[in-house]
Amino acid sequence: MTNVELLKEKAGISACSFISDGMALGLGTGSTVRYSIIEIARMIKNEGFDLVGVPTSEETRRLSERLDIPIRDINESGKLDLTIDGADEFDSNFDLIKGGGGALTREKIVALQSNSMIVVADETKQVDTLGAYDLPVEVDSVIWQDSMDSLASICPGGVSLRGGIEDPFVTDNDGLIMDCSFGPSITEPKALEAEIQKIEGVVEVGLFVGICDAVVVASEGGVNTLVKPSGRLK
Repeated sequence: MTNVELLKEKAGISACSFISDGMALGLGTGSTVRYSIIEIARMIKNEGFDLVGVPTSEETRRLSERLDIPIRDINESGKLDLTIDGADEFDSNFDLIKGGGGALTREKIVALQSNSMIVVADETKQVDTLGAYDLPVEVDSVIWQDSMDSLASICPGGVSLRGGIEDPFVTDNDGLIMDCSFGPSITEPKALEAEIQKIEGVVEVGLFVGICDAVVVASEGGVNTLVKPSGRLK
């Protein structure tokens, strides 16, 4: 295991310190949060924790089932105690860009159903201003071209269909992903999210504003937990 993977593992395990017995958990998607899911399975098997998870993607569902984590369907989840997920970028306000793995819609649904959200990330994901990472937007597969044109009219760096026309990436919801190159210019993420959501055919936007309560950051110096002062964690 490389140093990077070891740091990811350490951060993923550290995020599980926020878990208490009896919790209903949102289970995120991605290479770092995978280690959190493995740790949750260990807590259930070895420590007797009574936990149930709501997967944010089919990939996470398969992993959870393989690890014998009790799972609940997203449509039947109700209120969740905590979600642990990854991020492609986060800023000092704990606002996020997510959706690099294409699961942004289910990830946001689960995060909004949760009493709190913990993000696990490496230090390269911490930015002063959101947008260096292309902003993913899920759109309806029927009118994607119209949505793409509308997005291009407000996105200074252009918009691309993920996977291309010949072999487009299809989400778990049968939608398509537009990657929008805003550059590090998203100073008002809430306003931009609202503007994009007005575009016909847009299913969800990969901006998570005012949702994240803490970030467990892996770096060469170790693991550091940043907690939002005005967040929901006690």
